[in-house]
Amino acid sequence: MKENLPEGLYIDLRDQVCRELELAPFLTDEQLKDYIDQSIFNTPRSYDLNTDAKLSISSRLFHSFRGLDILQPLIDDPCVTEIMINGPNHIFIEKEGMTERISLKFESTEKLEDLIQIMVGKMNRAVNDAQPIVDARLQDGSRVNVVLPPIALNGPTVTIRKFPDNPYTLSQLVARGTMIEEASQLLEQLVKAKYNIFIGGGTGSGKTTLLNALSQCIPAEERVITIEDSAELRIRGVHNLVSMETRNANTEGKGKVAISDLIRTSLRMRPNRIIVGEVRGSEAYDMLQAMNTGHDGSLSTGHANSVIDMLYRLETMVLSGVLIPLEAIRRQICSAIDIMVHISRFRDGSRKVTEISEITEISNGEILLNPLYMYAYNIDNDLKGLLSRSENSLVRVEKWMRSGLPQFE
Repeated sequence: MKENLPEGLYIDLRDQVCRELELAPFLTDEQLKDYIDQSIFNTPRSYDLNTDAKLSISSRLFHSFRGLDILQPLIDDPCVTEIMINGPNHIFIEKEGMTERISLKFESTEKLEDLIQIMVGKMNRAVNDAQPIVDARLQDGSRVNVVLPPIALNGPTVTIRKFPDNPYTLSQLVARGTMIEEASQLLEQLVKAKYNIFIGGGTGSGKTTLLNALSQCIPAEERVITIEDSAELRIRGVHNLVSMETRNANTEGKGKVAISDLIRTSLRMRPNRIIVGEVRGSEAYDMLQAMNTGHDGSLSTGHANSVIDMLYRLETMVLSGVLIPLEAIRRQICSAIDIMVHISRFRDGSRKVTEISEITEISNGEILLNPLYMYAYNIDNDLKGLLSRSENSLVRVEKWMRSGLPQFE
């Protein structure tokens, strides 16, 4: 969108189209586009505009009524992976892992608030003074987080995380430098052998991307249940798939369906595997219970700075929901999770797997890890480091042997 377009002309045309929609509210998209183009063509103030400028105004007008206003071109741009709105006048985007501020801005705070209500309303979510924080998603699957004033001091704050229509495969992640081929082959075999895998990493590190890639290794004939706060997973190739999403409470405080509720009900749906998009709190206990009750091959993710930190966070999350001894929690974790994977975001915006470790046993009350792959950092430049195979062999080989796969060397 070009910023040198006459703003007054755009506003006058928008008011004219708005009046037309009041008279004919059921115009189809094509009829609306035709009316907008005719309005621009018949307006003397547009005579001096070139074709590109007219097309830009036409597109902006259409998106203001049937799309996401000034955000729609960003939503449609496949190179944009994240949109960050800090009030009406400050919009940032992420491209290729790098963040930049753009010159677009909303006409007013009210326009931004109206757009927020449209986005969350389409998902039957509500955001207001009583509930100023909400997670939702767009129709294309993009994840939306909204925080309203007075919680957000800079004005309505919106973060939109976009996901590719076709999720990356493991081979594509190898091509992008996320991991080496040998490690991707191991992860693929571990999924097929039905090892329970937990992916940890920081915000925007690529946890969901890696989870999507691993899920594509699941045999097509298995029954898979996915559970998420906001549906982001795009599992391909699994025919017997059930996807479930949480629901917030209504204005009366009723009707809430949490991740823990969905995990418990999924156990009655005869799943072969359960995929929990992300655990953040007490639902971690229910996830561990599910993994411990015969649902091998389950996958999940969580926020942490390292594998060790992820284990500590899991302990804390479980303790936030149930009062059981820490030793019992650690035994639950050791019994439920087979493999821990950590993925990190580097300063150049790239995402790389930095550790693949096996949980082996409890010793002296502590969970022991068996590192299989570790990222060797370069002293001079960590970007030149490499994920390297350790000298350790896989210890928990029962599932591998039952799967009939070649022996892990």
